Amino acid sequence: MKEKVTGKQFITQKCFGCGRDNHNGLHGQFYNLEGGKIAALFMPGDEFQSYPQRLHGGITAAMLDESLGRAIIALEPECWAVTAEMTVRYKKPVPLHVPLKIIAEVTENNRRLFRASGTMILPDGEIVATATGTYMKQLLDKIADTEGFDLDSIRILQEADEDYIEY
Repeated sequence: MKEKVTGKQFITQKCFGCGRDNHNGLHGQFYNLEGGKIAALFMPGDEFQSYPQRLHGGITAAMLDESLGRAIIALEPECWAVTAEMTVRYKKPVPLHVPLKIIAEVTENNRRLFRASGTMILPDGEIVATATGTYMKQLLDKIADTEGFDLDSIRILQEADEDYIEY
């Protein structure tokens, strides 16, 4: 399937999933897709190894969690999410040094909570993990110590560098 990119999501400075200044992070890139889904792109290196040449399952879960939590941004750009519950299904070992994609979408949405689902996909289209989760909608100053921060500068906006995401 091939979907049109409608924009690239913001990143932050130190976030483990997307932070540009987190040298130990995943450096995921997140895109809003036409139709309300999002796509996450990342390539895990040796620092995230479990068994030889395999991605650690906790990193798989972390990237799925980041993606599901960001799925709401495609629908509500100002929303922040806190994980309430997440279930991961590991279908096969995930190799290192391979570009991975996660496609995520909101499956249920109300005033306080949303539910999302997502799949982690290899370049050949094979699904290696799936996740579902429930997230609470929160304001940033309710979930983080933002004293002394300019809240408007937390989001680092990015220009879309992809026209389409294929999966």
